[in-house]
Amino acid sequence: MNEKLKARIEAILFSASRPISILQLSKLVNESEENVKKCLEELIKEYENSNRAIEIVETPEGFEMRIKAEYRNEASKVAAFSDLSLGTLKTLALIIYKYPIKQSDIVKIQGNRAYDYIRILEKKGLIVSRKVGNTKVLMPSQNIERYFGMKIEDIKKQIEKYIQ
Repeated sequence: MNEKLKARIEAILFSASRPISILQLSKLVNESEENVKKCLEELIKEYENSNRAIEIVETPEGFEMRIKAEYRNEASKVAAFSDLSLGTLKTLALIIYKYPIKQSDIVKIQGNRAYDYIRILEKKGLIVSRKVGNTKVLMPSQNIERYFGMKIEDIKKQIEKYIQ
């Protein structure tokens, strides 16, 4: 595959502050979606087969370059989950600590901005919700352990340290 195209795609993913879809990538590099997909597949394999701390993954929002779970603890010391705002992290902490929790209870605690935070967390695949009456019940998704690189119980223990 075209090494120059792969390098351009890699540069975009590295620079992006959010996941990028194949359609968006194809427009940015002025190439067909098929060529972009082939390059992405090759890049993903290259990163998987190397000893790098970085990976390229497909999320519900698109493709992103990120730190592999086993290296996030070290990296968090200088850039703690910079893809989530403080409000979003607080919402996620509430959900992890008190799950299952009603969306309405989170809104009571955080105010109306919580709806935006919840939407972001759902879009990133970090939480799941189910409709119950006039509200939603929120819970961490299975992706949460991969995102933080630790078990949900350990994440909860970390949260407990900060609230005591």
